[in-house]
Amino acid sequence: MKNLQEATERICELKGGLIALDALLPALLEALPSSTHDALVHSFQAHAEAARTIMLNTALSDHVLTAFERDVARTLAVLAGTAPTQKTSNPCPAAEAVLLATTQIRTHAQSRLLTSATGFFFRRDDQLFLATNRHVFADEPSKHFPDRIEIELHTNPNDLTQSAIFSIPLYNNGLALWRQAADTAGLVDIAVIELQADRLPEGSVLQAFDASHLDSKNEDVGIGDNLVVLGFPLGFHDTVHHLAVARSASIASAYGVRFQQQGYFLTDARTHRGSSGSPVLRRRSGVQGDGSLLPWQLLGVHSARMDMNTRDLVEDESLGLNCAWYADVLMALTRPE
Repeated sequence: MKNLQEATERICELKGGLIALDALLPALLEALPSSTHDALVHSFQAHAEAARTIMLNTALSDHVLTAFERDVARTLAVLAGTAPTQKTSNPCPAAEAVLLATTQIRTHAQSRLLTSATGFFFRRDDQLFLATNRHVFADEPSKHFPDRIEIELHTNPNDLTQSAIFSIPLYNNGLALWRQAADTAGLVDIAVIELQADRLPEGSVLQAFDASHLDSKNEDVGIGDNLVVLGFPLGFHDTVHHLAVARSASIASAYGVRFQQQGYFLTDARTHRGSSGSPVLRRRSGVQGDGSLLPWQLLGVHSARMDMNTRDLVEDESLGLNCAWYADVLMALTRPE
């Protein structure tokens, strides 16, 4: 009986301590400078996602997971309730739909940040996929082997400053969760990983390409056509509204022909690291923007810069050419299994 009484008293002490911490947390948050509040929210979300990924791959009881999710939600509610008031006369306008189809990817080995890249969303029937380069998920020559990635998703269609970090494991019991493809020349540098819609952050706002965006709509596509490469070069982007930037490009090799028997064509564009996985787009002629992705044709996926081993690094400038893998392989990659 004495042990039961002591246990009950200890539980009461723990509850009292938690209530005291609940009172302390908002007081500390309100005392923080407003400039650090958003950074704290993003940092907490990132660490919570990392902890969630580890817990889901660890033998823990459902009670532990339930308590974790409850306390994370409670802390986020406290953070939201202590957010500083934004004084602005003009609310953030809605972004062009194509910007919400692209997201920055950060690769991680456990808690260690490795690289930054670009990805975009592709929908096949009721399945949603994240597409990028295969070398973003695994690259043998550079010994790049992340075990998870993080992407950033908008959570308010009327306020693009609001976003959440979403962590995606790349392996389950040692088996890769992404899909990759190969052709007669070897591996294709495009890969997709399926996203479970019910696991995305609450209120997630995104757009997705689909099979209709691979169709030229009977328009001629040829060498010299103007293109857009939409991504995060060197990680650069609008960090306030979490939106990618666009670089102008043009088709630099015979479109529809496999350049040097590889499954890509060439583009003429200024690109940088971090653009890997960017969608290569052509704006369709005669199609008016209606707030959807309709005006855009998805031609390819940017992979890497093209250069010559014989180029004199002092005398000769870089070619400024890039490899864009043909995007129609997405139909094979997203075929129902």
